[in-house]
Parts: sequence; C-alpha cells; structure tokens
Amino acid sequence: MPRFLKSPVPAAQVTAARADVADRVRAILDDIRERGDDAVRQYSEKFDGWGPESFRLSDEETERIVAGVPEQVLDDIRFVQEQVRTFAQAQRDALLDVEIETLPGVRLGHRHVPVSAAGAYVPGGRYPLTASAHMTIVTAKVAGVPRVVACTPPIRGEIPAATVAAMHLAGADEIYLLGGVQAIAAMAVGTETIGSVPMLAGPGNAYVAEAKRQLFGEVGIDLFAGPTEILVIADEHADPFVVAVDLLSQAEHGPDSPAVLVTTSEDLGREVERHIERLLPGMPTKDFAGPAWRDHGEIVVADTLDEAFEIADSYASEHVEVLTENPRQALEKMRDYGALFLGEGTCVSYGDKVIGTNHVLPTRGAARYTGGLWVGKYLKTVTHQEVTDTASSALLGEVCGRAARVELFEGHARSGDVRAAKYGDKALEWNEEAGA
Repeated sequence: MPRFLKSPVPAAQVTAARADVADRVRAILDDIRERGDDAVRQYSEKFDGWGPESFRLSDEETERIVAGVPEQVLDDIRFVQEQVRTFAQAQRDALLDVEIETLPGVRLGHRHVPVSAAGAYVPGGRYPLTASAHMTIVTAKVAGVPRVVACTPPIRGEIPAATVAAMHLAGADEIYLLGGVQAIAAMAVGTETIGSVPMLAGPGNAYVAEAKRQLFGEVGIDLFAGPTEILVIADEHADPFVVAVDLLSQAEHGPDSPAVLVTTSEDLGREVERHIERLLPGMPTKDFAGPAWRDHGEIVVADTLDEAFEIADSYASEHVEVLTENPRQALEKMRDYGALFLGEGTCVSYGDKVIGTNHVLPTRGAARYTGGLWVGKYLKTVTHQEVTDTASSALLGEVCGRAARVELFEGHARSGDVRAAKYGDKALEWNEEAGA
C-alpha cells in the first residue's frame, strides 16, 4: 500500500485553474479568427511587449542575428541537432512503404507521406529554449515536410538570438518572433501575413497546450505537451542528492510542473526532501521551482519495486527516471510513460537538451495512449489499392454484394454486382444488356 510523505495540492484546485485558462484561450482564438493580424499584434504587445512592423524575420535579419551568436554556442547547437537528426533519420528509415499482392492481381499498399506544412512552436517566455527548435524543426525536415513555419516569443522585449540561430540551422523556412496563444492561432487559422499550416508541433505552457487542444481537429497536433513533468523511481541504492537535483531540474520549468518521487525506501524519501529544502533557496530559478515543488511535488513510498512500477504507470508521467539497482527492469515492467531515463548515468536533462531523443512528450496522462513527438508524427500513412485481375475482381464483387446487403447498403452491393457480372461468368450477359 503506497504511503505519501508529501502530497500535492487538491485536484479540485488544479481543475479550477485549468477552466480559467480554457476560457481565456477560447476568447483569444475567437478574436484572432475575426480580426487576424490586428488581434495578433494586440496580444503580442499585451503579453510580450512586442509589436514590430513585421513579426517575420527576413533572411538578412536572420543572418545578422546568427552572426552575433558566439561560435561555441553555434557549435553546440550543430552538435545537438546532429544527435537529433541521426535518431530521427533512423526512425524514418524504419518506416517502409508497403505493397503486397493478396490475391492474383490484387495489390494493397501504403506510403508514408509528409504533411504539406507544419508549425513549430519554440517556447521561450522565461528561457531561450533552443532545444525545442531541434526537436520540432529538425524532425519535421527529416520527415520531408517542405514548409516549416517556426514561432518563438521575444524574451523581455529582446530577440532570443540563440533560439533564432537554432531555428535557422534546423531548417525553418519561415521564422516569426511571436509567442503564446497568438502564435498558435496565427499558424493554425492563418492571418493576412501568416499562412496557415495543417499541423502544429511543440511544447509550451498551459495556455499554449490549451490552444492546441481547442484547435485539434481543425488542424492536427503532435500531442498535448503542457507543463513539464518528472517522476523518479528510486530504490535504496539511489543517491538521494542526485534524486533531489533531478527533481528540481524539471520543477524549474514553471510553477505548475509536477515533480514526483516513487521510492521503496522511506529513509531515502525523507533524505531527498531534506536535500530539496536545502537546495531550493539557492536556486536562481527558485521562483518557479519553489511553487512547483510546494504545490505539485510528491513523495510516495511503495512496499516493493513492482508496486513502484505500478504506481509510476498510474501517473503516466512525461519523464520517468529510473534510479534503481537494475534500471532496465522498467523496460519490461512499465508501459505508460513519455520517455524512460535508465540509470544514474543519464537524466531527464540529457533528453531535454543533448542526447538526441525527442523531448516533446505527452503530459497530463496522455502517455496512456500516445508516445512523444517523432518523425512519424509528421507523416500520413495513406493506403492504395489496385485490382488488375478480372477473376479476382469478380470474386471480390460477389463477396462485396453479399456483405453489403447484410448491412442493407444496396448501393455498395451494386458496385460489387457490376464487377461480378462484368468480369465473372455472367460477363457476356452483362455486356449484352449494357449494349456493349
């Protein structure tokens, strides 16, 4: 039976906050649909203090910004993008087009076709999150998306040069300095100056996630990637200081970021809590990490490691870090997570920044039914079928006629009947009746 050493705020309090976010997002989306660029500009000025003549960066502006970024930063961006590109290319290579012959002359197949355009949201209201450019844009380009529109907000009224460099080096076709709901809406519905896209990708805060949720169906989305989550599974062999540091590494994303420890050792759980209390006051990002741990931090003690895995699955957390004696057990024991980080030698921050797997991952329990962003998200798997053998067409027509009439679909049945008659034993009779 699990025991809580630390519990989060009541769920009802979180639900009420989400309802307020939904209402505000809906109003902004409706306004941008109606007023287009004027509304986009109004919200950008209101929320980001940003209202340039054009939100889109010209090629010349982009080149000038990139030229001002330190060479070491550019080298690091190139290194990380190569890790992401290598893994994404391996994923793409694993997706094969298929065509098989199921009956003589009956060919069925599928192809993986990239979407015509994608919108990549690169968050940055608090920090310049260059890594999100790698994850959304590089992956789209590996998938073969011909037009990638990328949006990122200014940071305190300044151009985030490193983020712009990352977007450019990743291969973005259009770069806009625009953030928040207004960026998501502009890409999805289009304005006088921003062409719409059929798909949106990228993480963001609660408002960005809610905007994507409300627009889903009108456009496709990668997944619901909202406030960052971390869950650490630790046994008595784990280093409590490492556990504490890793929990806070994700709590600093924002005051609504859950950080959960599930452990088989009550002593370790209490030691982790003491470390967090000592570390928090000295963190430069304590204004975000502190409220996140206070309101959304949890420490759960499980009786056995198997129970710990079951508890972790019930959270379906975005990031699950396994700091146990045999971390690869989680590969067999768990199924509901966005990404696993196995052993002390890796950490969620590696996934966020450098290692090459995609850091756009499902949150708020979405890991129960989807994985994270990957090259396949930008591809539509579409089928084709062809029948060139008349005997096979006649056979299918006979079965189609019977099957359709069971469902009372006479029109469907007649489509089958026509081919059964034309290509089967009754072909001559059919041709005479048709005057052929």
